[in-house]
Amino acid sequence: MAKPAIELKNITKRFGSKVVANKNVCLSVYKGEILSLLGENGSGKTTLMNIISGIYYPDEGKIFIDGEEVVIRSPKDAFKYKIGMIHQHFKLIDVFSAAQNIVLGLKEEERFDIKTVTAKVKQISEQYGFDIDPNKKIYEMSVSEKQTVEIIKVLYRGADILILDEPTAVLTPQETQKLFAILRRMKEAGKAIIIITHKLHEVLSLSDKVAVLRKGEYIGTVVTAETNEAQLTEMMVGKKISLNINRSLPKDPVDRLAVKNLCCVNAEGVKVLDDISFSARSGEILGIAGIAGSGQRELLEAIAGLQPVQSGDIIYNNPKTGSQDELRGKTPIQIRELGVRLSFVPEDRLGMGLVGNMDIIDNMMLRSYRKGKTMFLERKKPKDLAERIINDLEVVTPSAQTPVRKLSGGNVQKVLVGREIAASPTVLMAAYPVRGLDINSSYAIYNLLNQQKENGVAVIFVGEDLDVLIELCDRILVISSGKVSGIVDGRKADKGEIGLMMTKAGGGSKNEN
Repeated sequence: MAKPAIELKNITKRFGSKVVANKNVCLSVYKGEILSLLGENGSGKTTLMNIISGIYYPDEGKIFIDGEEVVIRSPKDAFKYKIGMIHQHFKLIDVFSAAQNIVLGLKEEERFDIKTVTAKVKQISEQYGFDIDPNKKIYEMSVSEKQTVEIIKVLYRGADILILDEPTAVLTPQETQKLFAILRRMKEAGKAIIIITHKLHEVLSLSDKVAVLRKGEYIGTVVTAETNEAQLTEMMVGKKISLNINRSLPKDPVDRLAVKNLCCVNAEGVKVLDDISFSARSGEILGIAGIAGSGQRELLEAIAGLQPVQSGDIIYNNPKTGSQDELRGKTPIQIRELGVRLSFVPEDRLGMGLVGNMDIIDNMMLRSYRKGKTMFLERKKPKDLAERIINDLEVVTPSAQTPVRKLSGGNVQKVLVGREIAASPTVLMAAYPVRGLDINSSYAIYNLLNQQKENGVAVIFVGEDLDVLIELCDRILVISSGKVSGIVDGRKADKGEIGLMMTKAGGGSKNEN
């Protein structure tokens, strides 16, 4: 009987005396096999992979490679056993070429012979179907090209066991399919592949087996062909949950926000938004789709008063006064004083949305401290709000006094989205509110956005999962390189068409203004 390429037996990892990240985890991956690793946020997936790749050392348990027990104390040890990890956040030097990054850190004399390196990179590319120019600088590359460099980097070092952490998070559908074709070729070549992803439809289409972790413990491994989304979700969460987004028809939609011919230039003088026009309607979710860095973030920041606008108009139709208010050129405080209640869930939660060292109650107070009538801050209302968000959204935290930086990513998001919604906005803008969230937390956020829509709020949702955008949104605005490619009806949208529009400005679309 074939021995596993890598086998984990009773791996346990603790952080301090209270946090058990992994408890008695057992896992096996064979050569020529793709294993998906599933689990909610904080279930210990990344910790486990960091143990295999030598970043952490287990407190208990054993690791076997090809049936032989090994000790992995560093990434150098991991490479010695032909293990390579492709992290979610790339570790590349922008001013170096692809070839220079690929051999960075190697001791062999070959790394100084860029001609030999280039030839080897081309040979690896041809073998697996990569499309990469070894001489191209990293700063000139797209996200998928950078990811390709990271994968080739571990293959160049002879990796036979590859670990990929959320590899499709920022890829278009076309780029995802291309990556999957490459992973299947690697599998055929006898590589053992472990992939961490939250996207269940990808798990079912790519992997041979699925291993599930829950709260740091190993629940089991199932054959992909013999399972489905509902069963996998139940294994992850421990209970049955509905995976349906109930999209209701918009009721009496009126234009709440009208953006006309908007142009923005960044600090380097590069035009990041070019002649953007659209409307956001009350009682509707408007999705925004685009490759990472296409201008989605700048667009939301311009509306929220956080990004200088070069030209164009942002008109807010005030439901209370009936007036049309120009938001361009106003600060976020001035926008709020106008009575315009924009709630903004930014992409960088702890950088812009919340203060990591402050507890949940104090983060609630960030919205209201200016309303104080004395030098002493009123804490009862923020405390009640914090408790309500913790209960309603099932935030996992020791207490409302816990510093936000100590919460997992999913719980940070729930605190931020809950606080913004509690401000009773008329326009709610959410940038990547479910990025990196497990499926249970993601559906909690989708339901919150739907509730806001049904309350008559104009919701603007920037997402990266096209399946979710098509299922959740009433209309989808597609942006490519800072320009509008088109606006499509969410109920009639085609994933392939949107993917093509994301890569080509001015692409064909069913315009639904």
